[in-house]
Amino acid sequence: MIGPRGMACAGGLLARVGSRSAISRVVRQNSPLRPLPATVTAPAVRCWRAQYSTKPEPPKEVTINSKTYPVDPEWFNVSSTILNLTSRKLHLQKDHPVSITRQIIESVFPSPTYLAYNNLDPVVSTHENFDSLGFPPNHPGRAKTDTYYINGTTLLRTHTSAHEAELFKASKSPGYLISADVYRRDEIDKSHYPVFHQMEGARVWDRNTVPNGDVVSAVYKDLEALPKHDMIIEDPNPPFHPDRNPLQPSHSAEEAEAVGKHLKRSLELMVAEIFKRVKESHARAGIQHGSEPLKVRWVEAYFPFTSPSWELEVWYQDGWLEILGCGVSQQHILRDAGVASQIGWAFGLGLERIAMLLFQIPDIRLFWSRDERFLGQFRGVEGDWGKMRPFVGFSRHPACYKDVSFWLPGHGGGGAGAAGGRGGEGEWHENDLMEVVRDVCGDVVEDVVMMDSFTHPKTGRRSVCYRVNYRSLERTLTNEEANGLHERVKGEMVGRLGVEIR
Repeated sequence: MIGPRGMACAGGLLARVGSRSAISRVVRQNSPLRPLPATVTAPAVRCWRAQYSTKPEPPKEVTINSKTYPVDPEWFNVSSTILNLTSRKLHLQKDHPVSITRQIIESVFPSPTYLAYNNLDPVVSTHENFDSLGFPPNHPGRAKTDTYYINGTTLLRTHTSAHEAELFKASKSPGYLISADVYRRDEIDKSHYPVFHQMEGARVWDRNTVPNGDVVSAVYKDLEALPKHDMIIEDPNPPFHPDRNPLQPSHSAEEAEAVGKHLKRSLELMVAEIFKRVKESHARAGIQHGSEPLKVRWVEAYFPFTSPSWELEVWYQDGWLEILGCGVSQQHILRDAGVASQIGWAFGLGLERIAMLLFQIPDIRLFWSRDERFLGQFRGVEGDWGKMRPFVGFSRHPACYKDVSFWLPGHGGGGAGAAGGRGGEGEWHENDLMEVVRDVCGDVVEDVVMMDSFTHPKTGRRSVCYRVNYRSLERTLTNEEANGLHERVKGEMVGRLGVEIR
Protein backbone atom coordinates (compact mmCIF):
# COMPACT_ATOMS: atom_id res chain seq x y z
CA MET A 1 0.00 0.00 0.00
CA ILE A 2 1.03 3.59 -0.30
CA GLY A 3 2.79 4.87 2.76
CA PRO A 4 4.49 8.20 3.43
CA ARG A 5 6.87 9.28 0.86
CA GLY A 6 9.46 9.25 2.68
CA MET A 7 10.43 12.80 2.73
CA ALA A 8 14.04 9.64 -5.62
CA CYS A 9 23.76 5.10 -18.28
CA ALA A 10 22.88 2.28 -20.57
CA GLY A 11 20.40 1.66 -23.37
CA GLY A 12 16.94 3.10 -23.86
CA LEU A 13 18.04 6.75 -23.74
CA LEU A 14 16.16 9.67 -25.17
CA ALA A 15 18.64 10.47 -27.90
CA ARG A 16 18.21 14.22 -28.14
CA VAL A 17 17.81 14.82 -24.41
CA GLY A 18 20.81 12.64 -23.70
CA SER A 19 23.05 14.53 -26.10
CA ARG A 20 21.93 17.92 -24.87
CA SER A 21 22.45 16.87 -21.26
CA ALA A 22 26.15 16.21 -21.78
CA ILE A 23 26.73 19.06 -19.34
CA SER A 24 26.04 16.61 -16.48
CA ARG A 25 28.90 14.42 -17.65
CA VAL A 26 31.16 17.47 -17.80
CA VAL A 27 30.30 18.38 -14.21
CA ARG A 28 31.03 14.84 -13.02
CA GLN A 29 34.43 14.99 -14.71
CA ASN A 30 35.21 18.30 -12.96
CA SER A 31 35.88 19.98 -16.29
CA PRO A 32 35.51 23.77 -16.55
CA LEU A 33 32.49 24.94 -18.51
CA ARG A 34 32.62 27.52 -21.24
CA PRO A 35 31.20 30.71 -19.74
CA LEU A 36 27.83 31.79 -21.11
CA PRO A 37 25.95 35.07 -20.71
CA ALA A 38 24.39 35.50 -17.29
CA THR A 39 21.63 37.73 -18.66
CA VAL A 40 19.09 36.99 -21.35
CA THR A 41 19.69 38.85 -24.59
CA ALA A 42 17.81 38.79 -27.88
CA PRO A 43 20.57 36.79 -29.62
CA ALA A 44 20.50 34.28 -26.77
CA VAL A 45 16.75 33.80 -27.13
CA ARG A 46 17.12 33.36 -30.91
CA CYS A 47 19.85 30.80 -30.29
CA TRP A 48 17.68 28.87 -27.86
CA ARG A 49 14.75 28.85 -30.29
CA ALA A 50 16.97 27.61 -33.09
CA GLN A 51 18.58 24.85 -31.03
CA TYR A 52 15.57 23.78 -28.97
CA SER A 53 12.72 24.53 -31.38
CA THR A 54 11.06 21.14 -30.89
CA LYS A 55 10.70 18.68 -28.07
CA PRO A 56 12.98 15.61 -28.21
CA GLU A 57 11.61 12.69 -30.19
CA PRO A 58 10.97 9.67 -27.96
CA PRO A 59 12.52 6.32 -28.85
CA LYS A 60 10.40 3.56 -30.39
CA GLU A 61 11.14 1.25 -27.49
CA VAL A 62 13.01 1.18 -24.18
CA THR A 63 14.86 -1.59 -22.41
CA ILE A 64 14.61 -1.75 -18.61
CA ASN A 65 16.30 -4.56 -16.69
CA SER A 66 16.77 -6.62 -19.87
CA LYS A 67 13.11 -6.34 -20.90
CA THR A 68 12.03 -4.27 -23.92
CA TYR A 69 8.80 -2.26 -24.01
CA PRO A 70 7.12 -0.42 -26.91
CA VAL A 71 6.85 3.36 -26.50
CA ASP A 72 3.75 5.43 -27.21
CA PRO A 73 4.87 9.03 -27.99
CA GLU A 74 1.59 10.37 -26.62
CA TRP A 75 2.31 8.88 -23.21
CA PHE A 76 6.07 8.46 -22.91
CA ASN A 77 7.62 10.85 -20.35
CA VAL A 78 10.54 8.88 -18.90
CA SER A 79 13.80 10.77 -19.33
CA SER A 80 17.22 9.22 -19.70
CA THR A 81 17.96 10.43 -16.16
CA ILE A 82 15.21 8.21 -14.77
CA LEU A 83 15.92 5.26 -17.07
CA ASN A 84 19.52 5.23 -15.89
CA LEU A 85 18.38 4.81 -12.26
CA THR A 86 16.21 1.73 -12.83
CA SER A 87 19.22 -0.59 -12.47
CA ARG A 88 20.62 0.88 -9.24
CA LYS A 89 18.37 -0.99 -6.72
CA LEU A 90 19.82 0.64 -3.63
CA HIS A 91 17.74 -1.61 -1.36
CA LEU A 92 19.85 -4.58 -2.51
CA GLN A 93 23.31 -2.98 -2.44
CA LYS A 94 25.47 -4.44 0.33
CA ASP A 95 26.21 -2.01 3.15
CA HIS A 96 24.05 0.71 1.63
CA PRO A 97 21.94 2.51 4.28
CA VAL A 98 18.71 1.77 2.37
CA SER A 99 19.57 -1.93 2.30
CA ILE A 100 20.54 -1.94 5.98
CA THR A 101 17.24 -0.26 6.85
CA ARG A 102 15.35 -2.89 4.87
CA GLN A 103 17.06 -5.69 6.76
CA ILE A 104 16.34 -4.14 10.16
CA ILE A 105 12.63 -3.98 9.34
CA GLU A 106 12.62 -7.49 7.88
CA SER A 107 14.05 -8.79 11.17
CA VAL A 108 10.79 -7.85 12.90
CA PHE A 109 8.72 -9.91 10.43
CA PRO A 110 10.49 -13.29 10.30
CA SER A 111 9.90 -16.21 7.96
CA PRO A 112 8.13 -18.52 7.44
CA THR A 113 5.16 -16.33 8.44
CA TYR A 114 6.48 -13.53 6.22
CA LEU A 115 8.21 -14.05 2.88
CA ALA A 116 10.32 -11.21 1.47
CA TYR A 117 10.10 -10.12 -2.16
CA ASN A 118 12.91 -7.73 -3.01
CA ASN A 119 13.50 -8.10 -6.75
CA LEU A 120 10.17 -7.45 -8.44
CA ASP A 121 10.31 -5.68 -11.80
CA PRO A 122 9.58 -1.92 -11.70
CA VAL A 123 7.55 -1.89 -14.94
CA VAL A 124 3.88 -2.66 -14.27
CA SER A 125 0.52 -2.18 -15.94
CA THR A 126 -1.93 0.61 -15.20
CA HIS A 127 -4.30 -2.11 -13.97
CA GLU A 128 -1.76 -3.36 -11.43
CA ASN A 129 -0.76 0.11 -10.28
CA PHE A 130 -4.20 1.75 -10.14
CA ASP A 131 -7.27 -0.26 -11.17
CA SER A 132 -6.66 -3.32 -8.99
CA LEU A 133 -6.36 -1.07 -5.93
CA GLY A 134 -9.54 0.92 -6.54
CA PHE A 135 -8.03 4.20 -7.76
CA PRO A 136 -10.78 6.20 -9.50
CA PRO A 137 -10.20 7.17 -13.16
CA ASN A 138 -9.72 10.83 -12.25
CA HIS A 139 -7.25 10.24 -9.40
CA PRO A 140 -4.38 12.80 -9.67
CA GLY A 141 -1.81 10.02 -9.27
CA ARG A 142 -2.72 8.80 -12.75
CA ALA A 143 -1.71 12.07 -14.43
CA LYS A 144 1.38 12.22 -16.63
CA THR A 145 2.53 15.10 -14.44
CA ASP A 146 2.81 12.66 -11.53
CA THR A 147 3.61 9.27 -13.07
CA TYR A 148 6.25 8.00 -15.52
CA TYR A 149 4.54 6.30 -18.46
CA ILE A 150 6.08 4.13 -21.15
CA ASN A 151 2.80 3.82 -23.02
CA GLY A 152 -0.90 4.12 -22.21
CA THR A 153 -1.04 0.84 -20.30
CA THR A 154 2.53 0.50 -18.99
CA LEU A 155 4.39 2.60 -16.42
CA LEU A 156 7.08 2.66 -13.75
CA ARG A 157 5.33 1.65 -10.52
CA THR A 158 4.49 4.51 -8.21
CA HIS A 159 4.19 2.24 -5.15
CA THR A 160 4.89 -1.32 -4.07
CA SER A 161 1.13 -1.89 -3.85
CA ALA A 162 1.19 -2.57 -7.58
CA HIS A 163 2.21 -6.13 -6.62
CA GLU A 164 -0.33 -6.57 -3.84
CA ALA A 165 -3.00 -8.48 -5.80
CA GLU A 166 -0.34 -10.72 -7.36
CA LEU A 167 1.06 -11.77 -3.99
CA PHE A 168 -2.35 -12.18 -2.38
CA LYS A 169 -3.30 -14.48 -5.25
CA ALA A 170 -0.12 -16.55 -4.87
CA SER A 171 -0.83 -17.07 -1.12
CA LYS A 172 2.59 -18.63 -0.51
CA SER A 173 2.61 -17.52 3.13
CA PRO A 174 0.32 -15.84 5.68
CA GLY A 175 2.34 -12.64 5.30
CA TYR A 176 4.73 -10.95 2.93
CA LEU A 177 7.13 -8.02 2.70
CA ILE A 178 8.00 -6.14 -0.48
CA SER A 179 10.87 -3.71 -0.86
CA ALA A 180 11.38 -2.00 -4.19
CA ASP A 181 12.31 1.13 -6.08
CA VAL A 182 9.29 3.30 -6.96
CA TYR A 183 9.00 6.29 -9.28
CA ARG A 184 7.12 9.57 -9.06
CA ARG A 185 7.60 12.90 -10.78
CA ASP A 186 8.13 15.34 -7.95
CA GLU A 187 9.67 18.54 -6.68
CA ILE A 188 13.38 19.03 -6.03
CA ASP A 189 14.44 19.47 -2.42
CA LYS A 190 16.37 17.64 0.31
CA SER A 191 13.58 15.16 1.05
CA HIS A 192 12.20 14.38 -2.42
CA TYR A 193 13.70 12.40 -5.29
CA PRO A 194 11.97 10.96 -8.38
CA VAL A 195 13.13 7.46 -7.44
CA PHE A 196 12.86 6.22 -3.88
CA HIS A 197 12.29 2.92 -2.10
CA GLN A 198 9.22 1.64 -0.37
CA MET A 199 8.56 -1.31 1.88
CA GLU A 200 5.13 -2.86 2.10
CA GLY A 201 3.93 -5.62 4.37
CA ALA A 202 0.74 -7.63 4.70
CA ARG A 203 -0.69 -10.38 6.91
CA VAL A 204 -3.85 -12.43 6.28
CA TRP A 205 -5.95 -15.10 7.96
CA ASP A 206 -8.12 -17.53 5.99
CA ARG A 207 -11.60 -18.37 7.25
CA ASN A 208 -11.34 -21.73 5.49
CA THR A 209 -8.17 -22.82 7.31
CA VAL A 210 -8.26 -21.29 10.82
CA PRO A 211 -9.67 -23.59 13.56
CA ASN A 212 -13.47 -23.75 13.37
CA GLY A 213 -13.41 -20.89 10.86
CA ASP A 214 -13.05 -18.49 13.81
CA VAL A 215 -10.87 -15.69 12.46
CA VAL A 216 -11.23 -13.55 15.57
CA SER A 217 -9.87 -16.25 17.88
CA ALA A 218 -7.04 -17.03 15.44
CA VAL A 219 -6.00 -13.37 15.24
CA TYR A 220 -6.02 -12.94 19.01
CA LYS A 221 -3.98 -16.12 19.45
CA ASP A 222 -1.34 -14.73 17.09
CA LEU A 223 -1.51 -11.38 18.85
CA GLU A 224 -0.75 -13.02 22.19
CA ALA A 225 2.35 -14.63 20.66
CA LEU A 226 3.80 -11.25 19.70
CA PRO A 227 6.35 -9.65 22.07
CA LYS A 228 5.36 -6.81 24.37
CA HIS A 229 6.94 -3.34 24.46
CA ASP A 230 7.15 -0.42 26.86
CA MET A 231 6.25 2.43 24.50
CA ILE A 232 3.65 5.03 25.41
CA ILE A 233 0.74 4.64 22.98
CA GLU A 234 -1.80 7.36 22.17
CA ASP A 235 -4.79 5.79 20.42
CA PRO A 236 -7.89 7.78 21.40
CA ASN A 237 -10.14 6.81 18.48
CA PRO A 238 -12.45 3.79 18.22
CA PRO A 239 -11.41 0.77 16.12
CA PHE A 240 -13.55 2.17 13.29
CA HIS A 241 -15.97 5.04 12.72
CA PRO A 242 -18.93 5.14 10.31
CA ASP A 243 -17.89 8.46 8.80
CA ARG A 244 -14.19 9.02 9.48
CA ASN A 245 -12.85 5.45 9.31
CA PRO A 246 -15.58 3.06 8.19
CA LEU A 247 -15.93 -0.66 8.77
CA GLN A 248 -16.15 -2.66 5.54
CA PRO A 249 -19.56 -4.29 4.94
CA SER A 250 -18.02 -7.76 4.55
CA HIS A 251 -16.23 -7.57 7.94
CA SER A 252 -17.75 -8.02 11.35
CA ALA A 253 -16.91 -5.46 14.00
CA GLU A 254 -15.07 -8.14 15.97
CA GLU A 255 -12.96 -9.17 12.95
CA ALA A 256 -11.93 -5.61 12.09
CA GLU A 257 -11.06 -4.82 15.70
CA ALA A 258 -8.94 -7.97 16.08
CA VAL A 259 -7.08 -7.43 12.80
CA GLY A 260 -6.49 -3.78 13.70
CA LYS A 261 -5.00 -4.73 17.06
CA HIS A 262 -2.63 -7.25 15.49
CA LEU A 263 -1.60 -4.69 12.88
CA LYS A 264 -0.89 -2.01 15.46
CA ARG A 265 1.12 -4.26 17.77
CA SER A 266 3.18 -5.54 14.83
CA LEU A 267 4.04 -2.05 13.63
CA GLU A 268 4.71 -0.75 17.14
CA LEU A 269 7.30 -3.50 17.51
CA MET A 270 8.87 -2.45 14.23
CA VAL A 271 9.10 1.18 15.37
CA ALA A 272 10.55 0.04 18.70
CA GLU A 273 13.29 -1.83 16.87
CA ILE A 274 14.09 1.13 14.62
CA PHE A 275 14.37 3.60 17.49
CA LYS A 276 16.34 1.13 19.56
CA ARG A 277 18.91 1.14 16.74
CA VAL A 278 18.80 4.95 16.57
CA LYS A 279 19.46 5.24 20.30
CA GLU A 280 22.31 2.71 20.26
CA SER A 281 23.89 4.33 17.21
CA HIS A 282 23.77 7.75 18.82
CA ALA A 283 25.24 6.40 22.06
CA ARG A 284 28.25 5.02 20.16
CA ALA A 285 28.74 8.50 18.71
CA GLY A 286 28.50 10.12 22.15
CA ILE A 287 24.98 11.48 21.61
CA GLN A 288 22.81 10.86 24.64
CA HIS A 289 19.03 10.48 24.74
CA GLY A 290 16.77 10.71 27.73
CA SER A 291 15.62 7.62 29.56
CA GLU A 292 11.90 8.23 28.98
CA PRO A 293 10.08 5.58 26.90
CA LEU A 294 9.31 6.16 23.23
CA LYS A 295 5.93 7.78 22.57
CA VAL A 296 3.82 7.03 19.48
CA ARG A 297 0.30 7.83 18.38
CA TRP A 298 -2.23 6.42 15.94
CA VAL A 299 -4.03 8.89 13.66
CA GLU A 300 -7.07 8.10 11.55
CA ALA A 301 -6.31 8.29 7.83
CA TYR A 302 -7.67 7.44 4.38
CA PHE A 303 -6.15 5.16 1.73
CA PRO A 304 -8.02 3.74 -1.28
CA PHE A 305 -7.07 0.15 -0.45
CA THR A 306 -7.60 -0.11 3.33
CA SER A 307 -10.44 0.67 5.72
CA PRO A 308 -10.26 1.44 8.54
CA SER A 309 -6.87 3.12 8.01
CA TRP A 310 -4.28 4.81 10.21
CA GLU A 311 -0.98 6.64 10.18
CA LEU A 312 1.62 5.98 12.86
CA GLU A 313 3.55 8.94 14.25
CA VAL A 314 6.48 9.05 16.68
CA TRP A 315 7.36 11.85 19.09
CA TYR A 316 10.91 12.70 18.06
CA GLN A 317 13.02 15.82 18.55
CA ASP A 318 10.11 17.84 19.98
CA GLY A 319 7.60 17.02 17.25
CA TRP A 320 5.41 14.31 15.75
CA LEU A 321 7.12 12.45 12.93
CA GLU A 322 4.97 10.49 10.48
CA ILE A 323 6.41 7.01 9.93
CA LEU A 324 3.92 4.95 7.89
CA GLY A 325 0.39 4.36 6.66
CA CYS A 326 -1.62 1.17 7.18
CA GLY A 327 -5.03 -0.38 7.58
CA VAL A 328 -7.35 -3.35 7.15
CA SER A 329 -7.06 -4.48 3.52
CA GLN A 330 -10.00 -3.74 1.28
CA GLN A 331 -11.88 -7.00 0.79
CA HIS A 332 -12.42 -6.41 -2.93
CA ILE A 333 -8.65 -6.65 -3.49
CA LEU A 334 -8.56 -10.08 -1.86
CA ARG A 335 -11.75 -11.13 -3.64
CA ASP A 336 -10.40 -10.06 -7.04
CA ALA A 337 -7.19 -11.97 -6.28
CA GLY A 338 -9.24 -15.14 -5.82
CA VAL A 339 -8.86 -15.37 -2.03
CA ALA A 340 -12.16 -13.96 -0.83
CA SER A 341 -12.06 -16.14 2.30
CA GLN A 342 -9.07 -14.20 3.63
CA ILE A 343 -9.01 -11.07 5.77
CA GLY A 344 -5.95 -9.09 6.78
CA TRP A 345 -3.93 -5.92 7.07
CA ALA A 346 -1.29 -4.04 5.09
CA PHE A 347 1.18 -1.22 5.66
CA GLY A 348 3.63 0.85 3.63
CA LEU A 349 6.54 3.14 4.40
CA GLY A 350 9.40 4.96 2.70
CA LEU A 351 12.78 3.34 3.33
CA GLU A 352 14.71 6.56 2.72
CA ARG A 353 12.68 8.34 5.38
CA ILE A 354 13.57 5.67 7.92
CA ALA A 355 17.21 5.53 6.76
CA MET A 356 17.55 9.30 7.11
CA LEU A 357 16.34 8.90 10.68
CA LEU A 358 18.55 5.89 11.45
CA PHE A 359 21.74 7.38 10.05
CA GLN A 360 20.99 11.13 10.38
CA ILE A 361 21.43 11.65 6.64
CA PRO A 362 20.36 15.24 5.84
CA ASP A 363 19.84 15.12 2.06
CA ILE A 364 18.10 12.42 0.03
CA ARG A 365 20.53 12.94 -2.88
CA LEU A 366 23.27 11.36 -0.78
CA PHE A 367 21.70 7.92 -1.13
CA TRP A 368 22.57 7.99 -4.84
CA SER A 369 26.15 9.14 -4.32
CA ARG A 370 29.01 6.86 -5.37
CA ASP A 371 31.44 8.94 -3.29
CA GLU A 372 33.51 6.72 -1.00
CA ARG A 373 33.31 9.41 1.69
CA PHE A 374 29.61 8.53 1.90
CA LEU A 375 29.55 4.80 1.18
CA GLY A 376 32.64 4.07 3.30
CA GLN A 377 30.86 5.17 6.46
CA PHE A 378 28.53 2.15 6.27
CA ARG A 379 31.08 -0.50 5.32
CA GLY A 380 30.61 -3.64 7.40
CA VAL A 381 27.36 -2.49 9.06
CA GLU A 382 25.22 -4.98 7.17
CA GLY A 383 26.99 -7.87 8.89
CA ASP A 384 27.19 -6.17 12.29
CA TRP A 385 24.54 -3.63 13.29
CA GLY A 386 26.69 -2.85 16.33
CA LYS A 387 28.90 -0.83 13.96
CA MET A 388 26.04 1.49 13.06
CA ARG A 389 26.81 5.17 13.68
CA PRO A 390 25.30 8.48 12.54
CA PHE A 391 26.49 9.79 9.20
CA VAL A 392 29.26 12.39 9.40
CA GLY A 393 28.80 15.07 6.77
CA PHE A 394 31.68 15.92 4.47
CA SER A 395 30.04 18.59 2.31
CA ARG A 396 30.51 22.20 3.33
CA HIS A 397 30.22 23.53 -0.17
CA PRO A 398 28.47 26.90 -0.61
CA ALA A 399 25.14 27.36 -2.33
CA CYS A 400 24.84 29.26 -5.60
CA TYR A 401 21.38 30.66 -6.28
CA LYS A 402 20.15 31.51 -9.77
CA ASP A 403 16.68 32.83 -10.62
CA VAL A 404 14.75 32.25 -13.82
CA SER A 405 11.60 34.21 -14.72
CA PHE A 406 9.42 33.21 -17.64
CA TRP A 407 6.02 33.58 -19.24
CA LEU A 408 3.98 30.42 -19.25
CA PRO A 409 2.97 29.03 -22.64
CA GLY A 410 -0.41 29.82 -24.15
CA HIS A 411 -2.68 32.82 -23.82
CA GLY A 412 -3.55 33.57 -20.23
CA GLY A 413 -1.36 30.75 -18.91
CA GLY A 414 -3.76 30.38 -16.02
CA GLY A 415 -4.98 27.42 -14.05
CA ALA A 416 -3.79 25.80 -10.91
CA GLY A 417 -0.80 24.38 -12.70
CA ALA A 418 0.40 27.86 -13.58
CA ALA A 419 0.94 28.63 -9.96
CA GLY A 420 2.93 25.53 -9.39
CA GLY A 421 -0.10 23.45 -8.46
CA ARG A 422 -1.32 20.17 -9.87
CA GLY A 423 -2.81 21.19 -13.19
CA GLY A 424 -4.47 18.86 -15.64
CA GLU A 425 -3.09 17.36 -18.83
CA GLY A 426 -1.87 19.98 -21.28
CA GLU A 427 -1.41 22.66 -18.61
CA TRP A 428 1.84 24.00 -17.25
CA HIS A 429 3.02 21.89 -14.33
CA GLU A 430 6.08 22.59 -12.23
CA ASN A 431 7.05 18.90 -12.23
CA ASP A 432 7.94 19.40 -15.92
CA LEU A 433 10.40 22.09 -14.87
CA MET A 434 11.84 19.76 -12.22
CA GLU A 435 12.45 17.11 -14.90
CA VAL A 436 14.32 19.62 -17.05
CA VAL A 437 16.53 20.67 -14.14
CA ARG A 438 17.31 17.06 -13.22
CA ASP A 439 18.09 16.09 -16.81
CA VAL A 440 20.51 18.98 -17.30
CA CYS A 441 22.07 19.22 -13.85
CA GLY A 442 21.85 15.76 -12.35
CA ASP A 443 22.23 15.93 -8.56
CA VAL A 444 24.07 19.25 -8.33
CA VAL A 445 20.80 21.11 -7.65
CA GLU A 446 19.69 21.07 -4.01
CA ASP A 447 16.24 22.58 -4.47
CA VAL A 448 14.01 24.54 -6.83
CA VAL A 449 11.51 26.94 -5.27
CA MET A 450 8.89 29.22 -6.81
CA MET A 451 9.57 32.76 -5.62
CA ASP A 452 6.91 34.78 -7.39
CA SER A 453 3.84 34.56 -9.62
CA PHE A 454 2.48 37.49 -11.64
CA THR A 455 -0.53 37.85 -13.96
CA HIS A 456 -0.45 40.71 -16.44
CA PRO A 457 -3.55 42.88 -15.77
CA LYS A 458 -4.22 43.54 -19.48
CA THR A 459 -3.16 40.41 -21.34
CA GLY A 460 -3.86 37.87 -18.62
CA ARG A 461 -0.51 36.23 -19.28
CA ARG A 462 1.08 34.61 -16.26
CA SER A 463 4.72 34.90 -15.35
CA VAL A 464 6.50 32.91 -12.63
CA CYS A 465 9.94 33.09 -11.08
CA TYR A 466 11.81 30.06 -9.73
CA ARG A 467 15.02 30.04 -7.72
CA VAL A 468 17.44 27.20 -8.45
CA ASN A 469 19.94 26.39 -5.70
CA TYR A 470 23.09 24.90 -7.25
CA ARG A 471 25.05 23.02 -4.60
CA SER A 472 27.01 19.84 -5.15
CA LEU A 473 27.30 17.39 -2.27
CA GLU A 474 30.81 16.43 -3.32
CA ARG A 475 32.67 19.55 -4.39
CA THR A 476 32.42 23.31 -4.84
CA LEU A 477 30.76 24.48 -8.04
CA THR A 478 32.33 27.55 -9.58
CA ASN A 479 30.09 30.44 -10.54
CA GLU A 480 31.12 29.79 -14.13
CA GLU A 481 29.84 26.23 -13.93
CA ALA A 482 26.58 27.32 -12.27
CA ASN A 483 26.06 29.95 -14.98
CA GLY A 484 26.66 27.35 -17.67
CA LEU A 485 24.20 24.93 -16.13
CA HIS A 486 21.62 27.66 -15.66
CA GLU A 487 21.82 28.80 -19.27
CA ARG A 488 21.32 25.27 -20.47
CA VAL A 489 18.34 24.86 -18.14
CA LYS A 490 16.80 27.94 -19.73
CA GLY A 491 17.45 26.57 -23.18
CA GLU A 492 15.78 23.26 -22.38
CA MET A 493 12.84 25.11 -20.83
CA VAL A 494 12.29 27.02 -24.05
CA GLY A 495 12.60 23.94 -26.26
CA ARG A 496 10.79 21.36 -24.16
CA LEU A 497 8.24 23.40 -22.22
CA GLY A 498 7.50 26.20 -24.67
CA VAL A 499 8.02 28.97 -22.11
CA GLU A 500 9.29 32.47 -22.89
CA ILE A 501 12.24 33.60 -20.76
CA ARG A 502 11.86 37.12 -19.37
